[in-house]
Amino acid sequence: MTTTRREFVKVIGAVATVGVSSPMGASSQTPAPTGITTLAFDAYGTLFDVYSVTALCEELFPGQGAPLTQLWRAKQLQYSTLRSLMGRHATFWQVTEDGLVYASKSLRLDLTAAKRQQLMDAYLTLTAFPDVKPGLEALKQAGLRVAILSNGEPKMLQAAAESAGIDQILDDIISIEDIGIFKPKPEVYGLIQKHLPGEQSAIGFVSSNSWDIAGSGSAGLTTFWIQRSATEPQEELGFPATHIIHAVTDLPALVRG
Repeated sequence: MTTTRREFVKVIGAVATVGVSSPMGASSQTPAPTGITTLAFDAYGTLFDVYSVTALCEELFPGQGAPLTQLWRAKQLQYSTLRSLMGRHATFWQVTEDGLVYASKSLRLDLTAAKRQQLMDAYLTLTAFPDVKPGLEALKQAGLRVAILSNGEPKMLQAAAESAGIDQILDDIISIEDIGIFKPKPEVYGLIQKHLPGEQSAIGFVSSNSWDIAGSGSAGLTTFWIQRSATEPQEELGFPATHIIHAVTDLPALVRG
């Protein structure tokens, strides 16, 4: 994350929930866990780089690519939180489109129907971070079950997983659409155990979004925070990460102890 982007996120943080990170280097905060047999991963920002649409945004709106991408992401997260609080659920696809429309209007960009569709379609083929596929493969080889737990709706997640070449590695793709409310509601994290039965103590949750780590920790899960940025502190929500890593490829050795 660039300095400009970090400064932008700090400003948006007053109105939107965003993921943050701490200095890299430490592999964990506590001794390696034992008995973890299932790891569920957040999707957006953890497995898939939501800022990989910046190049397309810049192509369509020269000079406005970064601001559009950043505001789009911030509003996407804010709208998911607000809809949960309002009790007015909409799919993450709709929330994502609404965020795009707002960001375009805010920046006074001419978002034609064609450009709108092009940008939305880009969310189906987001670039996966380079550590994702080898990390997931190593976890599977170690005998763990791996899944996605995301705010995304099923078609979005399936398309992104296929595009990244990880769909065949995953044991399940779990969407909040099962219950119609977004993270970080505790019920969302309970979906992991429903889809992949087992003791809660054997389930770990992995995210690069600190607010997501706090939510899953509050729900009683062992948490692994992937630090994809080097300067931000964890959210002050009372549930810090159980373990801190900086890549999916760090997980196999950690969970094996």
